Amino acid sequence: MPKIVVPEDRRKAVSEAVVRVVRRSGVEGATLGNVAKEAGLAIGSIRHYFADHEAMMIFTMDQLGRRIGERVAVRADRLLAAETGRRTLVEDLLAEFLPLDDERRDEAMAWLAFTVAARTRPAFRASADAQHQNLRDLITRILREAVALGRLPEELDLDVEAVRLSALLDGLTMQAVLHPESTPPELLVTALRRSLP
Repeated sequence: MPKIVVPEDRRKAVSEAVVRVVRRSGVEGATLGNVAKEAGLAIGSIRHYFADHEAMMIFTMDQLGRRIGERVAVRADRLLAAETGRRTLVEDLLAEFLPLDDERRDEAMAWLAFTVAARTRPAFRASADAQHQNLRDLITRILREAVALGRLPEELDLDVEAVRLSALLDGLTMQAVLHPESTPPELLVTALRRSLP
């Protein structure tokens, strides 16, 4: 009996192969041939699921954002439902964006590579901008909730704080990706904790 292939599952498997190739070789190394080899498929199979290389890369960027978003959404729901212990929940939620384990490190490496590539590849720009805005919106939402609960001052400039915290997450992520030996997960979490308002 022939194996039934679910197109969406195959597309996700290809995007995971893209992440692994980008982690090792950068965006430039994620050719159709390299991705096909990593995924254990023929190039024709890749072309069956994606119109072209650009479509495959954009799908992968969107998948990365979706995976991170799903993890963060679970923590955001806990935070909004909690009566106490909110600070720890905020720390846990924001830590989801940091490369604290192998999976998140792979995601961070790939995401940074895509974001840098978006500077010169207009097709990547919309996805990179959307993910950046999603992070900023989430941080603003958390801060607004904290102000409403009286845990932060009402005069707090939410726009400035959201920029500050998103820059902190970006900077910690970049340091962890570029200098993993001197930026272990425990140090990232401590730096995040000390930087929260």
